[in-house]
Amino acid sequence: MGNINLDSIFVTEEEIPEAYRLAGELHQREYLSNGEMRKWDGAVHTVLSPVCIRTAEGLQRKVIGTYPLCTEKESFEALDAAVKAYDNGRGEWPTMSVADRINCVDKFTQRIIQKKDEVVKLLMWEIGKSHADSVKEFDRTVEYIYATIDALKDLDRQSSKFSIEQGIVAQIRRSPLGVVLCMGPFNYPLNETFTTLIPALIMGNTMLFKPPKHGTLLHYPLLEAFRDCFPKGVVNTIYGRGNKIIPGLMQSGKVNVLTLIGSSKVANELKKLHPKINRLRAILGLDAKNAAIITSNADIKLAVQETVLGSLSFNGQRCTALKIVFVHRSLADVFLKELAEAVAKLKIGMPWVEGVALTPLPEPHKPAYLKECIEDAIEHGAAVINENGGMIKESFVYPAIVYPVNKDMKLYEEEQFGPVIPVVPFDSLEEPIEYLIESTHGQQVSIFSNDDQEIAALIDPLVNQVSRVNINCQCQRGPDVFPFTGRKDSAEGTLSVVDALRSFSIRSLVATKLNEQNKALLNEIVESNSSNFLSTKFLF
Repeated sequence: MGNINLDSIFVTEEEIPEAYRLAGELHQREYLSNGEMRKWDGAVHTVLSPVCIRTAEGLQRKVIGTYPLCTEKESFEALDAAVKAYDNGRGEWPTMSVADRINCVDKFTQRIIQKKDEVVKLLMWEIGKSHADSVKEFDRTVEYIYATIDALKDLDRQSSKFSIEQGIVAQIRRSPLGVVLCMGPFNYPLNETFTTLIPALIMGNTMLFKPPKHGTLLHYPLLEAFRDCFPKGVVNTIYGRGNKIIPGLMQSGKVNVLTLIGSSKVANELKKLHPKINRLRAILGLDAKNAAIITSNADIKLAVQETVLGSLSFNGQRCTALKIVFVHRSLADVFLKELAEAVAKLKIGMPWVEGVALTPLPEPHKPAYLKECIEDAIEHGAAVINENGGMIKESFVYPAIVYPVNKDMKLYEEEQFGPVIPVVPFDSLEEPIEYLIESTHGQQVSIFSNDDQEIAALIDPLVNQVSRVNINCQCQRGPDVFPFTGRKDSAEGTLSVVDALRSFSIRSLVATKLNEQNKALLNEIVESNSSNFLSTKFLF
């Protein structure tokens, strides 16, 4: 391949294709609170794109726009609105019929589909995601919403009947939990956020929604749809520095559910702030250091193909990414050679470039951190074995394959969340098993082998260390109907289309002794449709 010129991937303003340009800078001066788009004239945060533009003064991150830096005052107003809309479970939204809540979510989905092009462009410019992947993220989010609606209909159909046990008749349904504080991640700022926000909402909870630091503006075009499709105070957005506005919300004790896709350190700190932790439900997607184990019986070509996908899709900035690779020493040389060749074939460039695989990174500190990790590995005896590996130009980092990695290095334990592939040689399968046992993470693992006995011997110990064992394929979240969770510090609660509905609700029941008087009473309530909970309506 030879030395590459990373300068060449950056372009001037004029060279940006017309189809992918933003209409102009987007300066958000309002936020959604208590059913109103409230004006903001205070401090703002300037959003800089990971895409650098070539100018006479050199490369400069493009300014996309600004958004409000609200204070504790505004966040408490939003909290009060959510508390009032829930009204101890007596509000319009928590007492609404399932069918009516589904209609609201359906209307909302129709509205946001109209904003697709705008949101996709903002995804590209705010976090550097390729155009193809940005489109995929939007479409997958819409599919997730519709799958959630279908799953809730199924759940409600099962709940529409009465159960009779030991002379007691009961109807068992799921009811909401209260006020939900929802915080999504920057790497999937639309999809991952909505996989918690939508199920929480559709189950009858009221929301405080804080967009991620990188990936905030793309939610702005959707705020009016939230306002128009849900009752006043049901969805409220909060903006500002998380460490300034979130602690007070938790200390108030008025947040019933914390849902966060982020770090375990932050989650632990926030939970401790709540005055009654036993009352706080937490649904968390946290750190992960997913390992690939390439045994001596692996198909090298397949292992390389899946390792490249698993470790470098969206520049390795996925919680489900392969972040450490164990390879049997007998295959190490050939694996590394083919892996380096495969990485060299990946297309680098700006998000709009067709077929681009590697793009600039949104976090300003990330290139320096990755450089630090690579230098630490070299100090402890490793080397970057691929040409151009670890080269940095402004916001772009060329992928580095680092070998041989050992337990003295940062890359062995720390989640790099970027385009660095640490490779560890092993002689005995006990070594990667021990790594997973000792790791603080427990999300997924990938096993590469064509020996059925070997795979069987690995499956049994590993399903008790991680929540998903992948055979001859990369780690991943989908399909969305599969449970998505983790052990240890990697997750709390389970997310999937059905699991998320359960996570954001609790089973409640109405019960009475089965006698003539009570039968007549229940029949009267059901026939008059006077209760949304006690009902035998069947959703189609």
